[in-house]
Amino acid sequence: MQAGVTGMKKVRMGMIGGGHGAFIGEIHRAASALDGQIELVCGAFSSNAERSRLSGLDLGLSENRIYATYQDMCVQEALLPEDERMEFVCIVTPNHLHFPAAKTVLESGFHVMLDKPATLNLPEALELKKVVEASGKLLGLTHTYLGYPMVKQARHMVQSGTLGKIRKVLVEYPQGWLSQPDGIEGNKQAEWRTDPKRSGPSGCMGDIGTHAHNMAEYVSGQIMTHVCAYMGALEGRVLDDDGAALFKMDGGATGVLTASQICTGEENAMNIRVYGEKGGLEWHQQEPNSLQIKMHNEPVQIMRAGGNVPYLCAAAIAACRTPAGHPEGFIEAFANLYKNFADMIRRYPDALTAEDVVNVPGIDEGIRGMAFVEAMVESGRSETKWYPIFLA
Repeated sequence: MQAGVTGMKKVRMGMIGGGHGAFIGEIHRAASALDGQIELVCGAFSSNAERSRLSGLDLGLSENRIYATYQDMCVQEALLPEDERMEFVCIVTPNHLHFPAAKTVLESGFHVMLDKPATLNLPEALELKKVVEASGKLLGLTHTYLGYPMVKQARHMVQSGTLGKIRKVLVEYPQGWLSQPDGIEGNKQAEWRTDPKRSGPSGCMGDIGTHAHNMAEYVSGQIMTHVCAYMGALEGRVLDDDGAALFKMDGGATGVLTASQICTGEENAMNIRVYGEKGGLEWHQQEPNSLQIKMHNEPVQIMRAGGNVPYLCAAAIAACRTPAGHPEGFIEAFANLYKNFADMIRRYPDALTAEDVVNVPGIDEGIRGMAFVEAMVESGRSETKWYPIFLA
């Protein structure tokens, strides 16, 4: 077994989903491998047994570690010697398989890293928390953008009181990949993300709105409690591809959230602005190494990411791999989640610390994300101005 960059043994990972033609599977594999601390050892890469086999062979796995089903993978891996079997499973399937796959993995004695959103709906998310607690295993959720160094710096500045009491949060995530009415047929990603049986009750809000919701809560340190929402879709589509909401938070802040996949020409333009009594900050995903600081009656400052930048907080510096001026982006942010999760697994069964909870989102964030989606859907259908976000 190869040692990772820290001199420790690599953490062994299995994968469910992510076979040929699956965009996000390759992203997870690249991110998990970046720091040399995690090794892909097995997988059930597709519901089609032959596609799973071919996908695994292309990834260099031994044929006896490529499985036709995730159920078989969990059974067979548990029979292997402890120092050979997988230690955790990355689940990158469409949403409708998140709960049954995660439940099977956890009950088989393995940790889980789960692509967001956590489940198909809120009842499944609440049930999954019970499974996590009963298993005693770890569950991480890949809200990628929380891994960016300057997002961690933004949170730190809010938590340390630099901006004063937070009053306003503006978060948006515009994309354009579904802007054309005929952009679904033949597109594997679009087909399942616009199908309520596989995606859940929401399309756009479940996909990228949950990222915006999570970002607003993470940076502000407050939990969203109410929404007043609009949800829309191009003619002929069942699920939303566009939406917006006014929202309230438990710390007194109010805000606006927009998420859309029909903003023609946009890529992944996630942005957040947070304003307090003393000043504000602004971060853009497409310029991730910069954080704008706007204090009252002072010039705008721009902080830059980098492992050698002395004015950044410890969490931001720890999330950097290079000195300032060498751009780090989406894969590196994703990799920070995996690096932190691998560290948690090595320390298991030690109790989680406050730092762990900040560095790797878990089932509680997953539940709040699904509650947000449910509230958005119900509020979008309702004439009621404010709709509460029910967690149970």
